[in-house]
Amino acid sequence: MSATPTELGTQPISKLLRQYAMPAIIAMTASSLYNMVDSIYIGQGVGSMAFSGLTITFPLMNILAAFGSLVGVGTSALIAIKLGQKDYDTAKLVLGNVVLLNIVLSGIVGIAGLIFLDPILYFFGASEQTIMHARSYMQVILVTNFFTHIYFGLNGVLRSSGHPKQAMYATIVAVVTNIILDPIFIFALELGVQGAAWATVISQFVAIVWQFSLLCNKKELLHFDKHLFRFNKKIAMDTLSIGLSPFLMNLASCAVVIVLNREMARNGGDLAIGAYGAINRITFIFCMIVMGLNQGMQPIAGYNYGAQKYDRMLKVFKQTALWATGVTTLLFLLAEIVPMGMISIFSKDEALLELAVPGIRIVCMVFFLNGFQMVAGNFFTSIGMAKKAIFLSLTRQVLYLIPLVILFSRLWGINGVWLSLPVSDFLAFLTSIVMVTIQVKKFIVQHQTIISTTANNTLTTL
Repeated sequence: MSATPTELGTQPISKLLRQYAMPAIIAMTASSLYNMVDSIYIGQGVGSMAFSGLTITFPLMNILAAFGSLVGVGTSALIAIKLGQKDYDTAKLVLGNVVLLNIVLSGIVGIAGLIFLDPILYFFGASEQTIMHARSYMQVILVTNFFTHIYFGLNGVLRSSGHPKQAMYATIVAVVTNIILDPIFIFALELGVQGAAWATVISQFVAIVWQFSLLCNKKELLHFDKHLFRFNKKIAMDTLSIGLSPFLMNLASCAVVIVLNREMARNGGDLAIGAYGAINRITFIFCMIVMGLNQGMQPIAGYNYGAQKYDRMLKVFKQTALWATGVTTLLFLLAEIVPMGMISIFSKDEALLELAVPGIRIVCMVFFLNGFQMVAGNFFTSIGMAKKAIFLSLTRQVLYLIPLVILFSRLWGINGVWLSLPVSDFLAFLTSIVMVTIQVKKFIVQHQTIISTTANNTLTTL
């Protein structure tokens, strides 16, 4: 490892985006693949009800991810901005606070989740046939929640401090370990769904050991030191403020999945929930690729915003949005051309396939627009504009999707549930276009002002 965060303000943007985004894409894709492997093992080897039970846990997993992103994303963005401002002392304190904040939040969430687990799962749409599978999975995840939060938080630190490849390696370590352990815990030890949870947790713990070994290197600009482990109220508030957007986005995702699961159960029963789970897993893979692009963009945009290099900041946003649109367009084409091939990976159940195949075609009707919308929300997060990021995060899921799911399901049943997704995607795309256009114009004016001021100062000096 070498301390190279200053390259974010000097190297060509296209080179930096490839350098930072490709490891993140590989890491996020690998991460989505091991989640997919869990689903395949459970769906093909344990059964359709176990797969539906796993789908029931999605909202609760989103809540855990929300608290993880509250600290992880906030830390990552804040470190990038402080490095851009050359405020290295504060950046170091942020590193210490990421561990302290995660200990507190993961403990509170884990205990509360265990106490109210069964009522939560029933509220999310569990039935007597699926509750046992959902419960056994979440009990393990909640008890070991701290490892998940630390794993994602430290990966964000590695990316923002100029080490995207090391962040990628940490994820690959977790993925490979998980894939190896899955069949052992699920089948050889006959732990079923609970085995998949243990495989996931152990794999993340192995990755944390790797991350700590890197961040304990005293030759690095950012490294662990006993003096850093002290709570700093301002850093905590700044971290949580920036991380509030992805936190609310994940909570909104939780609310959406709850509504979708309940409407699926009302219109098609447990198999309809399983059909949604299969579609969700497929779209999740492509969304994770876009998230990898966003993670590559984040330190570059944050650093250059902090350094007031607005032209470079806007350039990385445009390139990221273009690449992301290409990714989401690919899923749109696959969903319309070969939907059966993708869905059948998870289950051979004819009844489930009959629901999911037309469903994925409807869900992905305008998926090619999602790339821009996802990048736009992350762009505002990257530069610390929390309020705008929060608004964009909530428009698609709370303002548009939830009301449309309820309305359309009453009008057209399960097809209405599917249709609500592309309609909300389209409306969210229009909203993000308007907000980004307004903000970009402001940055262009600021950039021109800086150039003009610099030129005047130069002439005055001469």
